[in-house]
Amino acid sequence: MLYRPMGKTGDFVSVLGYGCMRLPRKGTKIDEQRAEKQIVYAIEQGVNYFDTAYLYPGSEAVLGKIMAKGYRDKVLVATKIPPFLVHSRKDMDAILNKSLERLKTDYIDYYLIHSLTGKSGWDRAKGLGMEEFLAGAKESGKIRHVGFSYHGEKNQFREVVDDYPWDMCLIQYNYMDQNIQAGKEGLEYAASKGLGVAVMEPLRGGLLANRMPREIQGLWEQEENGKTPAEWALRWVWNHPQVSVVLSGMNEESQIQENIRAAENAYPNSLSKKELERIDRVNERLKGLIKVGCTGCGYCMPCPAGVNIPNCFSYYNDKHLFRELQFQLKYLGMCIGMDGGQPSQASLCRDCGKCEQHCPQDLPVREHLKEVSRDMEKLYYKPLTGLAAGYNKIRKLLKKNFQ
Repeated sequence: MLYRPMGKTGDFVSVLGYGCMRLPRKGTKIDEQRAEKQIVYAIEQGVNYFDTAYLYPGSEAVLGKIMAKGYRDKVLVATKIPPFLVHSRKDMDAILNKSLERLKTDYIDYYLIHSLTGKSGWDRAKGLGMEEFLAGAKESGKIRHVGFSYHGEKNQFREVVDDYPWDMCLIQYNYMDQNIQAGKEGLEYAASKGLGVAVMEPLRGGLLANRMPREIQGLWEQEENGKTPAEWALRWVWNHPQVSVVLSGMNEESQIQENIRAAENAYPNSLSKKELERIDRVNERLKGLIKVGCTGCGYCMPCPAGVNIPNCFSYYNDKHLFRELQFQLKYLGMCIGMDGGQPSQASLCRDCGKCEQHCPQDLPVREHLKEVSRDMEKLYYKPLTGLAAGYNKIRKLLKKNFQ
């Protein structure tokens, strides 16, 4: 494993960080046994930076249980305070203490203000006493370093960086998102100010790691070294010397192994001009095919109308990426409840706008859902919906009578 300095903090972090938002699940809950095996394996391979948040369901508690088994002193733990839940200094103390309790620790290495979308969010937090709270928490030893995660536009990113003596920041960055949110300009600016920079969504919610359309896969296969699309995407981010650590939301053993292998050669400025040009060509092709820039983070959920927003966008994108009918059939099968679950198709949207208030990508979610509905729910949609409803009714009756 390779390590880089986390800005001016004095810490050295593994170039591969472990994002704990998408830990493996068993049903609706985190599969704690499997998560422990995965995390312990990562630690044994040299991963020392673990990122969670107060808002990630079950994540802090599961990570805390694992760290308490003799691993706490071997790792750096980052978690986040959600500003929208803060209305007073009392709330700040309560949230921090709850995180410490869940994580089974008496200190947090990196404490981040979660998901700032601009200077106004930071100004609101300051108005409620956030600066005094952070200073007190550092003085008491409850937190070591302070940072923020960001999902706004680049000009306001500079303002946030300049407004407080931050130790680090967390930004979205990948070869498709070089000029959105903080972007390359923000990355370089934060690093120039001495901040450590952690990167999230290096694989854009898995899009850049998954099976690629044949025409794009052909571009990768021109290289004889056999790198996977995921490795190319990670190496592209690691190629930037300003990046301290790249977070990957790993929940499959194969993903962890592949990413650790890739991290062994994650040197800055190590990609050739030819390799960078190939990545640029892949980027151009992908941007021409992707319909919705959703990363599948799930911040928009739950939808009051029952729409499974990330699923709808995923099937819609896949249909146009691969030009295969199977994704439209899968959309119909899952989203209208043919599998026995609740209907969750795009046309259920009531236009309330709650999703757009929480989308870190600032997507026009409601408009995209209308596009999905028009494209994926053709004339045969209503008959299939009726068929699914009838099928599920029969299933429930049979289950009731034969229990």
